[in-house]
Amino acid sequence: MSASTIFAARARGYHLLTVDGYSCTKDLPTGKSLQSHQFTVGGHRWHINYYPNGEESESADYISIFLFLDEDANTEVKAQHSFRLVDKVEEQAPSLTSVVAKNFAGKSGWGTAKFIKREAFEKSKYLSVDSFAIRCDIVVIDEFRTEMAKTSGTKFVTVPPSDLNQHLGDLLNTKKGADVVFEVGDEKFPAHRWLLAARSPVFSAELFGSMKEGDAAGVVHITDMQPQVFKALLRFVYTDSLPETKTEEDEEDVMCQHLLVAADRYNMERLKLICEEKLCEYIDVGSVATILALAEQHHCVGLKKACFDFLSCPANRSAVVATEGFQHVYRSCPSVVMELIAMPSRPLAQ
Repeated sequence: MSASTIFAARARGYHLLTVDGYSCTKDLPTGKSLQSHQFTVGGHRWHINYYPNGEESESADYISIFLFLDEDANTEVKAQHSFRLVDKVEEQAPSLTSVVAKNFAGKSGWGTAKFIKREAFEKSKYLSVDSFAIRCDIVVIDEFRTEMAKTSGTKFVTVPPSDLNQHLGDLLNTKKGADVVFEVGDEKFPAHRWLLAARSPVFSAELFGSMKEGDAAGVVHITDMQPQVFKALLRFVYTDSLPETKTEEDEEDVMCQHLLVAADRYNMERLKLICEEKLCEYIDVGSVATILALAEQHHCVGLKKACFDFLSCPANRSAVVATEGFQHVYRSCPSVVMELIAMPSRPLAQ
């Protein structure tokens, strides 16, 4: 007996696009779209285009939605995708086995011109408080390969998932072998120079290079950072993840802002992007001015775009201008204010 199996190497993921302020988008002309933030599935970059009044004249009474491969024009990717309205983020992913795979080329897209008729959509359960969400599921098919099948179904060896982050986290907790101490406020944090240097070029320069810091006892004093922020930074250095917090939402917002500043200071780009992504979820009338100033000062391109997207609605912009936070932006980042003034307004839907 012999047997072989054809494998399709696949990577699955999804992106949830939330449109907050649907009424503000309805006056866009047919053929004009709003673009989602770039996201990654299967090692490739994508974005979604949302057309509130249809992608062309034949779909002017519909919402159109398209998925684009956001890469070089020479890039080609075979992928399955589907769109659906959701009222719960936790819904299970749909089966894409019956969906025909499309050949995406760089900067090209596939989608549905007549996704849903606006009249029916506005009466549906999916539009709530002028907000709705569309889930895009994607399966990227990388390659096909054929392997000889094993004649026995018995598996003698099982390889467990990597637990490196757990071991390094234990090293941080036990402080075993620590050779440097950071004094932040009233707290002290023992750590390992070699690991810090491997994770951050700034730590490497401060602990081993010409910028070397620390006194004779191996203590580095940090005076311009809160202890809980440095603790979270250190946890990320060792485990590549942030500690779970049980703080109030506004406190988590502030922590993300401080942690973004710390990530920028120590040139930890992934942590900085994680903070940017989290702060995008906290943008509202009361916080957008502060977040926008932070994005401008620390060169956070995606976060700045998210703030400008929120402010593109005239009602939101008018409310923000009246806040004290906007006065701070006016004083600290006048160039941003000039960009806001030059930004075209999107009229409210009648």
